[in-house]
Amino acid sequence: MAERLTPFEIMERLVAFPTVSRDSNLPLVDWVEAYLAGHGIESHRHYDETGEKAAIFAHVGPQVAGGVVLSGHTDVVPVDGQPWSSDPYTVVERDGKYYGRGCCDMKGFDALAIWALVEAHHSGVARPLQLALSYDEEVGCLGAPPMIAAMQGVMPRADLAIIGEPSMMQAVTGHKGGIGYEVHVVGYEVHSSILHLGVNAIMSAAPLIDWANARNAENRAKEPTDLAAMFEPPWTTLHVGQISGGTAHNITAKDCRFGMDFRVVPGEDAEGWGRLFEARVAEAVAEMQAVRPEARIDLRPRFRVPGLQPEEAGAAESLVRQITGDNGRHVVSYGTEAGQFQEAGYSAVICGPGDIAQAHQPDEYITVAQFEAGHDFMRALLGRLQG
Repeated sequence: MAERLTPFEIMERLVAFPTVSRDSNLPLVDWVEAYLAGHGIESHRHYDETGEKAAIFAHVGPQVAGGVVLSGHTDVVPVDGQPWSSDPYTVVERDGKYYGRGCCDMKGFDALAIWALVEAHHSGVARPLQLALSYDEEVGCLGAPPMIAAMQGVMPRADLAIIGEPSMMQAVTGHKGGIGYEVHVVGYEVHSSILHLGVNAIMSAAPLIDWANARNAENRAKEPTDLAAMFEPPWTTLHVGQISGGTAHNITAKDCRFGMDFRVVPGEDAEGWGRLFEARVAEAVAEMQAVRPEARIDLRPRFRVPGLQPEEAGAAESLVRQITGDNGRHVVSYGTEAGQFQEAGYSAVICGPGDIAQAHQPDEYITVAQFEAGHDFMRALLGRLQG
């Protein structure tokens, strides 16, 4: 029988794997699989299309429907260029805080969930507990939908999912949705003195970005719905965070690349926003091709994250509130995998230890007190599953 590690010891091992989204997470998955197997728990994998990454999920308790999913992601953001005070892949305790990449977002919760699964297996539960750890959350929540689909029929279907993103152990019941595109504007190069004979990709991209500015101004000026008013800001936002292109100052740019991202308040249709953007792009293409038929704009959908809608008498929210005693209304403007679980028919809520303000930062940390609060939550959850 394998040693039963503490949540802290599990977090130490998880953080030691540098599972940046651009790299494989398989060494971490191997470890989790072996650790669970050492305790007699069967787990299942679902690989991405490259075979270099995998989600892992497992079930303990009676083989019946109606259980609870503890959901986390295994990937972390890079540390490149960040001024860390210690090795980011070694958990270090200082001044009441655990430092390390992923301690907050979200290997701290992953460790607590793995601990809870093993404890549930050994102590026995009347209601099933499941673990679901995804990949590629940090690059657009790409790994959860195929993982959720793979879980169906392999394990009994659970009723609710607790997504352990850092929320200071508060019950977060809503978040914005999102949709994003990679945009490649392909122009036609000529000398800038005869620019009317060419198509400048950068200057053709500029009206599309200005279109986003205009939509932001319109959205901000609208009276928000009651649901939208819960968010900060209380409107759908359009954002371009990176742009590149051009060869020289005296050549019309052949290429321009940028990303267009939408963060959509619940109650509005993310796909509808995508269609509006695609229609504006089609207008731009027609203008470009009137000068040079070779010009074009390539759009590649980069991510789609459904919003998390507050549920009427939601089972997940109710369970978390019973354990934490939190009765406040909490929503966030960033996206998570909670909306994807909800879209798949699960009752979903966000509740995890740590402060999202520490996520992705140099010297990322979770306080010892928050980690212990997460541990207390898991103990209370196990008590409810045993009853």
